[in-house]
Amino acid sequence: MRRSDRGIKDFTEITDVLRRADTIRLCMNDTPYPYAVPLSFGFEVMDGVITIYFHGAAEGMKHELLAKDNNVCVEADIFHGYARTEKSVTTEYESVIGFGAAEIVTGDEAVDGMELILEHCGFAGYEYDKNVLKTMKIYKITLASVTGKRRFV
Repeated sequence: MRRSDRGIKDFTEITDVLRRADTIRLCMNDTPYPYAVPLSFGFEVMDGVITIYFHGAAEGMKHELLAKDNNVCVEADIFHGYARTEKSVTTEYESVIGFGAAEIVTGDEAVDGMELILEHCGFAGYEYDKNVLKTMKIYKITLASVTGKRRFV
């Protein structure tokens, strides 16, 4: 990180940014360009490791790319607005970037993942037809590394 003075070093603060973010951007490898897609998500922290869950159709570009190469980058941010300094206009923000491998989960883990997604989206305890899980894929990304950054004027 070029500006280490803006780095978020406390793990709890990093997970707090993730908790308050409403969208992640999933970045995947493709040729000739990378492919990124915004997603709703849920996550959990166990033993100091962040696991992110997201869902998607059982087919499509995201699914095809992940089947070829499941190494991903995940980005989440909170935009707080623009601010003026003596010399410039800048952005006030908080962000998290993590790296890991996306895996399809099934059974109870898929149900748990969907419940985490619903909870993060503001629908904790929402009763849904579990048959919908047959028409989609639930993925998890266990983050191998994660960093956070923020800037406030």
